[in-house]
Amino acid sequence: LTLAVVLPERNLTYPWAWPRVGPAVRLAAAAVNSRRDLLPGLDVRWVFGSSEDRHGVCSEMAAPLAAVDLRLAHQPAAFVGPGCVYTAAPVARFTSHWRLPLVTAGAEAHGFDDKREEFALTTRAGPSHRKLGELGVQLHRRFNWTRRALLVYWDEKVDDRPCFFAAEGLYVQLPTLRNLTVMDVVFREGGNFSFIIQEIKAKGR
Repeated sequence: LTLAVVLPERNLTYPWAWPRVGPAVRLAAAAVNSRRDLLPGLDVRWVFGSSEDRHGVCSEMAAPLAAVDLRLAHQPAAFVGPGCVYTAAPVARFTSHWRLPLVTAGAEAHGFDDKREEFALTTRAGPSHRKLGELGVQLHRRFNWTRRALLVYWDEKVDDRPCFFAAEGLYVQLPTLRNLTVMDVVFREGGNFSFIIQEIKAKGR
């Protein structure tokens, strides 16, 4: 029984990088294989493909190519990873088409909550931004914040855009509170912070 692992090979800025996750995969496979009653007649093994580009960054091109190569060469029973949003999405679409489960510690974006079609077989073992949005809703109810919410976040539109996707969870969930106006202000490094303060003053009350 083969597991296909698609993760960043070297970049330790990602919590799901192979040097961090690899030892756990090895230990898990060894533990399962030592228990002959768990999967009688089968041995668990893993094969690895990198989701990094040549700069060491999660790549929406490298990850699906690695997944297809692993699928054709090894016929895996399941996939582990990718973790980054932009790499997990295309790989999850492929694994759904192949009717294979995908387990990831990442893929936090709100869109992965849709289990009707393309992400039906994707399981996230980590936190999701939908849960952050639900927390925001509960805080608004608890403190009776009922008129408006202003989301201020940093977004460089590079790599995995973590702040954008975190804000998305709030942006999607907060409107479930009736009559609440939700607005957003995006800023970038070196941006006009006086403008942002004025926006907060004008829109955040």
